[in-house]
Amino acid sequence: MEPETGAIAQKEFDQAQHELDQNNVLAALACLERALSIRDDPLWYSRLGFCIAKQRGLLTQAFELCRTSIAQDPANPLHYLYLGKVYLVAGKTYDALQAFRQGMILGGSPEIMRMLDAIGTRKSPVISFLSRDNPLNKYLGKIFGRLGLR
Repeated sequence: MEPETGAIAQKEFDQAQHELDQNNVLAALACLERALSIRDDPLWYSRLGFCIAKQRGLLTQAFELCRTSIAQDPANPLHYLYLGKVYLVAGKTYDALQAFRQGMILGGSPEIMRMLDAIGTRKSPVISFLSRDNPLNKYLGKIFGRLGLR
């Protein structure tokens, strides 16, 4: 590959990252596809996976792309960020939390912290000696929440 071709691919990738930072997933998807058509870099797959999940709903392909990125560079917390975002698109909050926490273990990032804060933490059960899944705890929690007592 010629150096200027690599520079063009890197420029497209940088633009895609900028678009992702601005929450413009469609433009980021277009930039990533152009960049990857010029230079196939598995380290960019996690971002592409998130864009594909968000814009096209292709979750299986998105998970494969994120896992490929993680296999290539397992110490990069940003891959776990995008894997967590794909889990959120899929409606799997617990798995998303696990991915974000793994990213924090590997060094974290401010965006992972924002995602964890946005998901929030659960309140303690109303009756602490009963399990969280106990129907009494569930319904009392809902009632107290509506009454503004929690």
